[in-house]
Amino acid sequence: MRLALSATLLLAGLSAAAADTGKDPSGTWLTGDGRAKIRIDRCGPGQKLVCGKVVWLKAPTAENGAAKTDLKNPDPKKRSRPVIGLQLIDGLKPDDEKFTGELYNVEEGKIYTVSLERESEAELSVSGCMLKVLCGSQTWTRVPDVNQQAANKN
Repeated sequence: MRLALSATLLLAGLSAAAADTGKDPSGTWLTGDGRAKIRIDRCGPGQKLVCGKVVWLKAPTAENGAAKTDLKNPDPKKRSRPVIGLQLIDGLKPDDEKFTGELYNVEEGKIYTVSLERESEAELSVSGCMLKVLCGSQTWTRVPDVNQQAANKN
């Protein structure tokens, strides 16, 4: 009886872990417009949250040749931060089959309430709203990690 109960609990734990892995948005994703790649990783206590940062830009430099910076940030002190490496997603929380929280849009200098939900192994649905009125969504596509691409070119 104890053996059967232990096996059942073990299988239940494995199923929960498998379900969690199935919705896990970790990886590198090409945005719907193809202008940026965002690396999403687990973060926070117990790695239960997700965070994401810019790891690649299609156009990484401004017209003057300098690296693009966070020019539209409402905080003037942050406007000189480089966009590559900038954390846009910070601590999204698990919510059923998705992760919800806030995403910073560097192109507008605005914060949106978003949810990330894996549609498949290769697609991530990103839905967001500003002021609960202006809403939209797009699909991001999984791509190889930027470091892997650089290693493959040599």
